[in-house]
Amino acid sequence: MSDEQAGTVLRAPAEEAFAEELAALERVDDRVRPGSWRLSPWAVATYLLGGTLADGTVVTPKYVGPRRLVEVAVATLATDRALLLLGVPGTAKTWVSEHLAAAISGDSTLLVQGTAGTGEEAVRYGWNYARLLAEGPSRAALVPSPVLRAMAAGQLVRVEELTRIPPDVQDALITVLSEKALPIPELGGQTQAVRGFNLIATANDRDRGVNELSSALRRRFTTVVLPLPATLDQEVEIVARRVGQLGRALELPELPGGAQEIRRVVTVFRELREGVTADGRTKVRTPTGTLSTAEAISVVTHGLALAAHFGDGVLRARDLAAGVLGAVVRDQVADRAVWREYREGVLRERADWRDFYRAACEFD
Repeated sequence: MSDEQAGTVLRAPAEEAFAEELAALERVDDRVRPGSWRLSPWAVATYLLGGTLADGTVVTPKYVGPRRLVEVAVATLATDRALLLLGVPGTAKTWVSEHLAAAISGDSTLLVQGTAGTGEEAVRYGWNYARLLAEGPSRAALVPSPVLRAMAAGQLVRVEELTRIPPDVQDALITVLSEKALPIPELGGQTQAVRGFNLIATANDRDRGVNELSSALRRRFTTVVLPLPATLDQEVEIVARRVGQLGRALELPELPGGAQEIRRVVTVFRELREGVTADGRTKVRTPTGTLSTAEAISVVTHGLALAAHFGDGVLRARDLAAGVLGAVVRDQVADRAVWREYREGVLRERADWRDFYRAACEFD
């Protein structure tokens, strides 16, 4: 990517956005590195979890959660087993997989996006049909998939939403993961994986349209379950950091009131998600949506845009109410009843939340 492009893209890949941190880690990293890895496993974990290096460089945390989970994930990728990041929507599976690929391979863009329409060529290879018809099967006519490119280069490849891919296409990965080779019968040969190749997949079992993994495929993975943030303070920290990063990328100003309003949005989401208020005194019904940390980030970022462009320069409850309502009410009958019950039974009773309560009523 050119310097000019880097200044205009909405979201640069992790290896570009955090290039200085990765370079600093590479300079001080004197530990053993597996074949083709840019950093040692210790340095990769430090990049994900954050820390201060010996030369004083501060590495920002990319993931806030149990250290052991990150260590297990990184150690898995140093073996011949693939890694499956599992969790409910919004638990940073994609975010973690991108940063793992950036730190290990220096390239997070080798990606297969799983959908119900993902075909086998996305996992194996396709053909340039003009050349195929003109010249017959040849390496020049072959269009390699991201998996095939990663195998040849000794890099990590990411497969997003693995369980959304049809089962017969999923199983095309079995030979790749077990034999570390991909047959190309049309050319009478195969591509063998170079040392450093591995695969990171993400999946969740909460959305519709999920296809179970075959036992043969699941055996090829080490599964790491990424949990939702354990505490309110932890989740507030995650949301505040990501909102700050997104705000800078979108050129939104930092507004007064942000810390208080972020805490209130996260509190609402956690209470509805867990079915009980923060003080443990009142049970509440849960809506059909996941109300994930990622959704809280989206709600607050949208609120910042409203406050900056149409408000008085201070992030207020009114800037967030519509986004909160949209996140909670997915089913217009069941979820709306849950929301109104929570609003009247919980929000209304909090004296220091009167502005939030009024805003919630205004947008409902």
